[in-house]
Amino acid sequence: MEVLDILIIGAGPIGLNCAIEAQKNNLSYLIIEKGTIVNSLYHYPLYMRFFSTAEKLEIDEIPFISTAPKPGRQEALEYYQGIARQKNMNINLYERVLKVHKNQDFFEIETTKRKYSAKNVIIATGFYDIPNFMHIPGEDLPKVKHYYKEPYPYARQKVVVIGSSNSAVDAALETYRKGAEVTMIIRHSEISRSVKYWVKPDIENRIAEGSITAHFNAEILEIKDQSVIFKDQHNQVQEIENDFVLAMTGYLPDFDFLTNSGIELNGDCLNPTYNMESMETNVPDLYLAGVVCGGKDTHLWFIENSRVHAEMIIRNILLKNRDH
Repeated sequence: MEVLDILIIGAGPIGLNCAIEAQKNNLSYLIIEKGTIVNSLYHYPLYMRFFSTAEKLEIDEIPFISTAPKPGRQEALEYYQGIARQKNMNINLYERVLKVHKNQDFFEIETTKRKYSAKNVIIATGFYDIPNFMHIPGEDLPKVKHYYKEPYPYARQKVVVIGSSNSAVDAALETYRKGAEVTMIIRHSEISRSVKYWVKPDIENRIAEGSITAHFNAEILEIKDQSVIFKDQHNQVQEIENDFVLAMTGYLPDFDFLTNSGIELNGDCLNPTYNMESMETNVPDLYLAGVVCGGKDTHLWFIENSRVHAEMIIRNILLKNRDH
């Protein structure tokens, strides 16, 4: 069996960037991706726009041409998938990595399709796979959605949006404008300050005028077939009629996979152990890249500030190769 120099888990922007750096340095590599290229971006809401400008989303200094000041989902898909085609990257799609095991000389990687061997492994899996579940009765009902795609299914429906981050605010505004009766249930005292600056006044004005109902300092207690039960800011329990619940409560990395790979997780945020100069974890030759580095704090890393991880990792691998 061929022993690869690097096996990269995840074909998101940072995984692609790692592949580019491997190619530049004549290192054999393979990306394994459980879905399509930039799978997380593919599953973003159809009309989502990035907070960042196009140049901050670029990898390998390849120009990202956008007609709008803030590029959208489709432009990003065209950009990143176009790079994968142009570079003729070695990618296996729709294949999930099940296990990463380090033996004396190299890693053995088991997937849903076969087994691989590699001297180094880079985990660049992001955090969009696992919803941050609320663990309340009724959360598993079909009407509860942890991923929001587009507003049209919710026209003329009573919609509860849980959360106040960018995804929650976008869902609330878009469904309201397509005719939904929208109620937001927010555990904090205000709309999140991280909401895109051009969107925040819009949601605050819709709430102020009563077009969208918002319950702050509130907690969802139970979801029923035709209603939702929550506790309001006065600790009063309310039950309101409801057709759909959009639970925009965030997403988490696959901590079980990280732990099973031997990576130590620390503190309440389950921050993975890694060297900030090389991105190498406590497992020798096993690296992290991108937002997966932040543990539960998924706002710590994003495309524009983790693009540097690829160069850091490949530099460290080359140094080790030279020392040997």
